[in-house]
Amino acid sequence: MAAAGRVARIVIDSALPQLDHLFDYGVPEALDADVHPGVRVKVPLRTGARMVSGFVVEVLPRDQIDYEGELTPIEQVVSTARVLTPAVWALARKLADRSAGTANDILRFAVPPRSVRVEKAWLAAQAAASGDESAEQEAAHPRTAPIGSYGDGVLEAAVAAGERIALRTIPGVVRTPEGEWVGQWAVTLAGAAVACWAAGKTAIIAVPDYRDLDQLAATLLALAPAEAVVRVDGRQTDSERYKAFLGALSGPRIVIGSQSAVYAPADDLGLLIVWNDGDPLHAARQAPYIHTRDAALVRQEQQGGALILAGRIRSVEAQRLVELGWLRAVDPERMVWPKVILSANQTAEEPVARAARIPSVAWKTARAALDGDEKTPAGPVLIQVARPGYAPQIACAKCGQAARCNRCTGPLGQRRAGSVPSCGWCGALATNWHCDHCEHDRFRLVTLGSGRTAEELGRAFPGVRVIVADGEHPVQSVPDARAIVVATRGAEPIAAGGYRAVLLLDGERMLARETLGVAEDCLRWWTNAAGLAAPGAPTVLVGVSGGLARDFATGRVAEFAHAELVDRRALHFPPAVRLASIAGAPDVVDAAVDAVDPGLLIDVLGPATVDDSTVRAILRFEYAKGQEVATAVRGAIVRNASKRRKAPAGKTGFRPAPTLRVQFDDPEII
Repeated sequence: MAAAGRVARIVIDSALPQLDHLFDYGVPEALDADVHPGVRVKVPLRTGARMVSGFVVEVLPRDQIDYEGELTPIEQVVSTARVLTPAVWALARKLADRSAGTANDILRFAVPPRSVRVEKAWLAAQAAASGDESAEQEAAHPRTAPIGSYGDGVLEAAVAAGERIALRTIPGVVRTPEGEWVGQWAVTLAGAAVACWAAGKTAIIAVPDYRDLDQLAATLLALAPAEAVVRVDGRQTDSERYKAFLGALSGPRIVIGSQSAVYAPADDLGLLIVWNDGDPLHAARQAPYIHTRDAALVRQEQQGGALILAGRIRSVEAQRLVELGWLRAVDPERMVWPKVILSANQTAEEPVARAARIPSVAWKTARAALDGDEKTPAGPVLIQVARPGYAPQIACAKCGQAARCNRCTGPLGQRRAGSVPSCGWCGALATNWHCDHCEHDRFRLVTLGSGRTAEELGRAFPGVRVIVADGEHPVQSVPDARAIVVATRGAEPIAAGGYRAVLLLDGERMLARETLGVAEDCLRWWTNAAGLAAPGAPTVLVGVSGGLARDFATGRVAEFAHAELVDRRALHFPPAVRLASIAGAPDVVDAAVDAVDPGLLIDVLGPATVDDSTVRAILRFEYAKGQEVATAVRGAIVRNASKRRKAPAGKTGFRPAPTLRVQFDDPEII
């Protein structure tokens, strides 16, 4: 029998959009002492035999709800740990409503799966520490670190005042007291986080990948006690992730991690930092596809505290917020830009340079860095390339048609010199390959990857060690010694003391990608690589000319972001406007588009055919109309998910899944 006095409002764990709301359950007398907001529970759904998990969001007196009938009671309190905080629930609900998604999709991302052993140990430690005043006294006197290069106390004051800023970081690498070499950006952001934690508040830093995370962790090791830093890493096991999550629940902490870090529990949030917010890795790959930057902006607006969008360049999205006055631009007092050499129209005169397919100026720059002189000792040279592998794409040597797999029609490539071509999709070996156009049986290399480039550079610089760093060969750091480091974009290792030269190859190939943000992506990749150079070391950009190359060479990255934003405003492209892509069967997409009032939209693009059974329409609308558009689209999603669908012939009782897929601010179409 449910107690007459209390009602629990519960969000149940279900992927069905029609169940994305709070359910009212009675609180039995036997569980009354354990039912509080944030705890995990099990409750019946529809029938007593079907139990589902959920979180208690709110507990109310019985007389505060309108329903007068008997409420179904909660079946079980899974744990007394209050793992869903009010702030995280409010964030999940707001983001879901903004993107026509479900709050459950975000909660699965924000609250890790439960580990009983880890949770029991944490609850015991919390109970033991509840009366331990010495622990609280120790936490009140943390170590701090000054933040230089931005003026006396500029960043510290911004964090203390809860400002929102777009921060341009300083290129270069520095050495931590423990001897680790890290990017200068990591020292700046770690210093800001430690200053926030020293004031008794939680700081959260979200970065794109594990390489950035390792640099940040190494820096914080020297600035804060180990127990003050919580690391959220996609490579962690479920129990390790849950332990980190509970650590963030235990009081003021410095939380560092990738996308999920922005959802870390922090009732007293003092600082939110997103490093390299323009990096594609910040775009979530699962519904409701929330970008880390958007989650941070919404959370800061809800909870307060300072917000920093930091990077060596400013993303176009951050530029829009700066021009709106939402963010304040903060640059170093004295900006030192890498020395950049453009070599778009230069040729390879030396035979070794021609063999390596690089201009003479690039070869000479690398040769000088590897040899050294009286002023600058010899050291490593970084060479950035576009693609991993040996030859990711091959073609017929006679007619030039791209080589495709006979099994799945996927692209064929070559993993190493002399190896049999294999499919990039299914992995099948093309042992007896012949061109289906002209029947020729020999191929030529079309695109060259890091492996082939390393092979050619090894011949151009005999006797020099060649290191390959890419997804298949992860390398975090290299010593201060003569070496050629061939790295794909984003996989560049840190060199002790910085690289003596940086060569940026395949620039024209990178710019050939058909995406709206390709210029910004290239500028970020080049700038991040150049930022790893030693002071005064040259960076050579090969094969690219025009305004983008000049902006990179002169450090006019803010002016570049402004020009990009102006162009996108004229064309009604993001981030000047918002987009929503709606994909599915033609009749389903038409119904979803018709559900949105045309007066809310700028226009509708499509529907365009995606494959034999799927079309996609794109809605464009102003930011001010975003909530109304999301509400209308969500209504279409619920109606589509709720309607009965006929089972295919011979499959009695089978109910096909809904085909409608909606994504707001879809990065694939911008």
